[in-house]
Formats: sequence, structure tokens, C-alpha cells
Amino acid sequence: MEVPTVLEYNAPHLSSVSALWLSFIYWRRVARLANGVAPDTKVFLMAKGAKARAAARKQRDKWKAKRWFTVRAPRNPWSFRVIGETLAEDTDQLIGRKFEIMQNELDGDFSKMHVKVVFRLSEELGGDVLTEFIGHDVLKDHIRRQVRRNRGKIDDTVDVVTEDGYYIRFKPLVISRSRIKSSQKAEMRARARDAILQMGATSTWIQLQKAVLDGSMESKVKEAVSTISPVRTVMIRRSQMLQSGVTVDEGPTLDEIHSEEKAAAAAAVEEVDVLAAAEASAELSEINESSDISESDDEQSENLEDDSDSESSPDFASMTVAELKLLLKEAGKPVSGKKADLITRLQE
Repeated sequence: MEVPTVLEYNAPHLSSVSALWLSFIYWRRVARLANGVAPDTKVFLMAKGAKARAAARKQRDKWKAKRWFTVRAPRNPWSFRVIGETLAEDTDQLIGRKFEIMQNELDGDFSKMHVKVVFRLSEELGGDVLTEFIGHDVLKDHIRRQVRRNRGKIDDTVDVVTEDGYYIRFKPLVISRSRIKSSQKAEMRARARDAILQMGATSTWIQLQKAVLDGSMESKVKEAVSTISPVRTVMIRRSQMLQSGVTVDEGPTLDEIHSEEKAAAAAAVEEVDVLAAAEASAELSEINESSDISESDDEQSENLEDDSDSESSPDFASMTVAELKLLLKEAGKPVSGKKADLITRLQE
């Protein structure tokens, strides 16, 4: 059996004249093949876009191959705190990726809502991605709100080598309360640079991180430059780690953090169980109290009934004969006889 011949013509967007010419060529080709081609031969006119769509359907969906990784803050000073998640297809794609978070989300300090903390993913361990602090950045809209007319602006870039060998770049910004001379700006810039260099040379990278994020470095710079001219604002608008140094192994390990998290989860479950047991015991005590109250009410009602019965039936034995005869007269009964006979007549 002969294989049918398939004739393909690519037909993209054509004008009317081109379409007529293509149709003429097509039917002329069919007429030429009519004598030499078998009767069951099929001739098709296929569009060029159909092949592209078919090939696109066969492409692999890369999104399904990706998975989530837990991102943790550095060991010191954040003790591997969970700061977010990231998506990747392979662990090799994670290393070197930057992760940004606002400082108020990291430390809970809402006065630092304008500070962006930058981490770099450095290592992957069992679904957890460890990071290192590489700097921070103050949002530009916050800086623009501080700069106003009739105020002096002193900006600088200072490169520092820390005590443990880190090469760090700081960019301080000083804004005075009024306009100042260029000579005053130069003196304030020099004093701010000296304060940052002295602090960086006598501190480790972790100590500088804390000083930048809690504002102690800004306070020291403000103290140094305020003697020249009154200062409105001092900020370290950007810090950047250019070269890493010695790795410090201070703080808890990741295994210790995992065990603490498991213990905290178990404690939370136990607390929930204790609360549930306390609620159940409280409900049982309420039920018992209600039953005791109902029993006491029943006893009180029985006692009241007994009292009413006792009140309704007087003690004839304690009465005198004269009193008994008086009662018999009121009842219209005979009053003759002994005391026992009188009592029996009253009780009838």
C-alpha cells in the first residue's frame, strides 16, 4: 500500500492578490498530479502557525518543577529567625540571590518602616536557606521628605575595614536646620568621616550591623558634627558589604534552633490540651454545682412542705383542756369527755 503524499503550503497573512495566486498554483499542482498520483492521495494546505502552537504544547511546564524554601536570618544576631520563603527549581539557583525585608518586619520596630534590610542567600540545608547580612538602604521618599529649602545637606561615602576583616561602605547623610557655608559643610563632612572610620576600626561587622540598625552610629555622628552647626537629621542612608572577612560562630546552631522550635510547638500543644482540660473541668464543676443547687432546692422545698404540714396540723397534746373545748365549740362538736377524747374529736 502506497503512503499518501502530503503537500504542505505555508500560508501566513496574505493579501487578496497573493491568496489568489497561491490558489492558482495549488490547483495547477493538483491538476498535474492527477494522472500520476494514486486516487487515495490526500493534499493539505496547512497554516504556518499550527506547527508553532503544537510545539508550544509540548514544552515542559517549569513552574511545576519549582518548590518553596524557607529563608532564615543570619545566626548572629537574629538566631536563624524565619524571615520568609523563596521559590526555586534547584538549590544552585538560590545561592547568591538577594532577599529584602523591611526592618519593622524583622525587628518589630515601627519607627524603622523606611529602612530596607538586604540579605544574600549563602547556603541550603534541608529545605532551609541560610543568609548573610550585606547591607541596608533607606527609602528615597523618606530622604526626600527630610530635604527642604533653607537647609544644608552634607552627603559622603566612607569605606571602612572592620576589626574582623570585612570591607564595608557607608553613606552618611547630614541635614542641618538652616543654610550653612561650604566651609562648615567640609568640616562637618570630615568629622562625620572620622567618627565612622574610628567606629569601624574598633568594631566587628556584627557590632556595626547592630550600630547601624539601632541608630547608635547615627547618634555618634550627630554628636561629632553638632558642635559646628545645629543638626536636624543624621542618617546612614546606605550600607554595603563589599568583601567578607572572618566567619563568627557565635550564637545557637541551626540544630538547636530546630529543637527549640519543636519544643515550642510541643509546649503550645500541651498548653492547648491544658486549657481544654481546664475548660472541661470547669464545665463539669458547673454541672455539679447546678445539680447540687437543684438538690438543695428540692430539700428546701421538702422542708417547706414539712413545715407547712406541721403548721397546718397544730400540736393538740400541748394544749390545755379548756383550749381543746373552745376549739370543739367552734367546730360544733361535743365537749364532754377526757382530754384524749377531745383530741380524737378534733383530729377527725
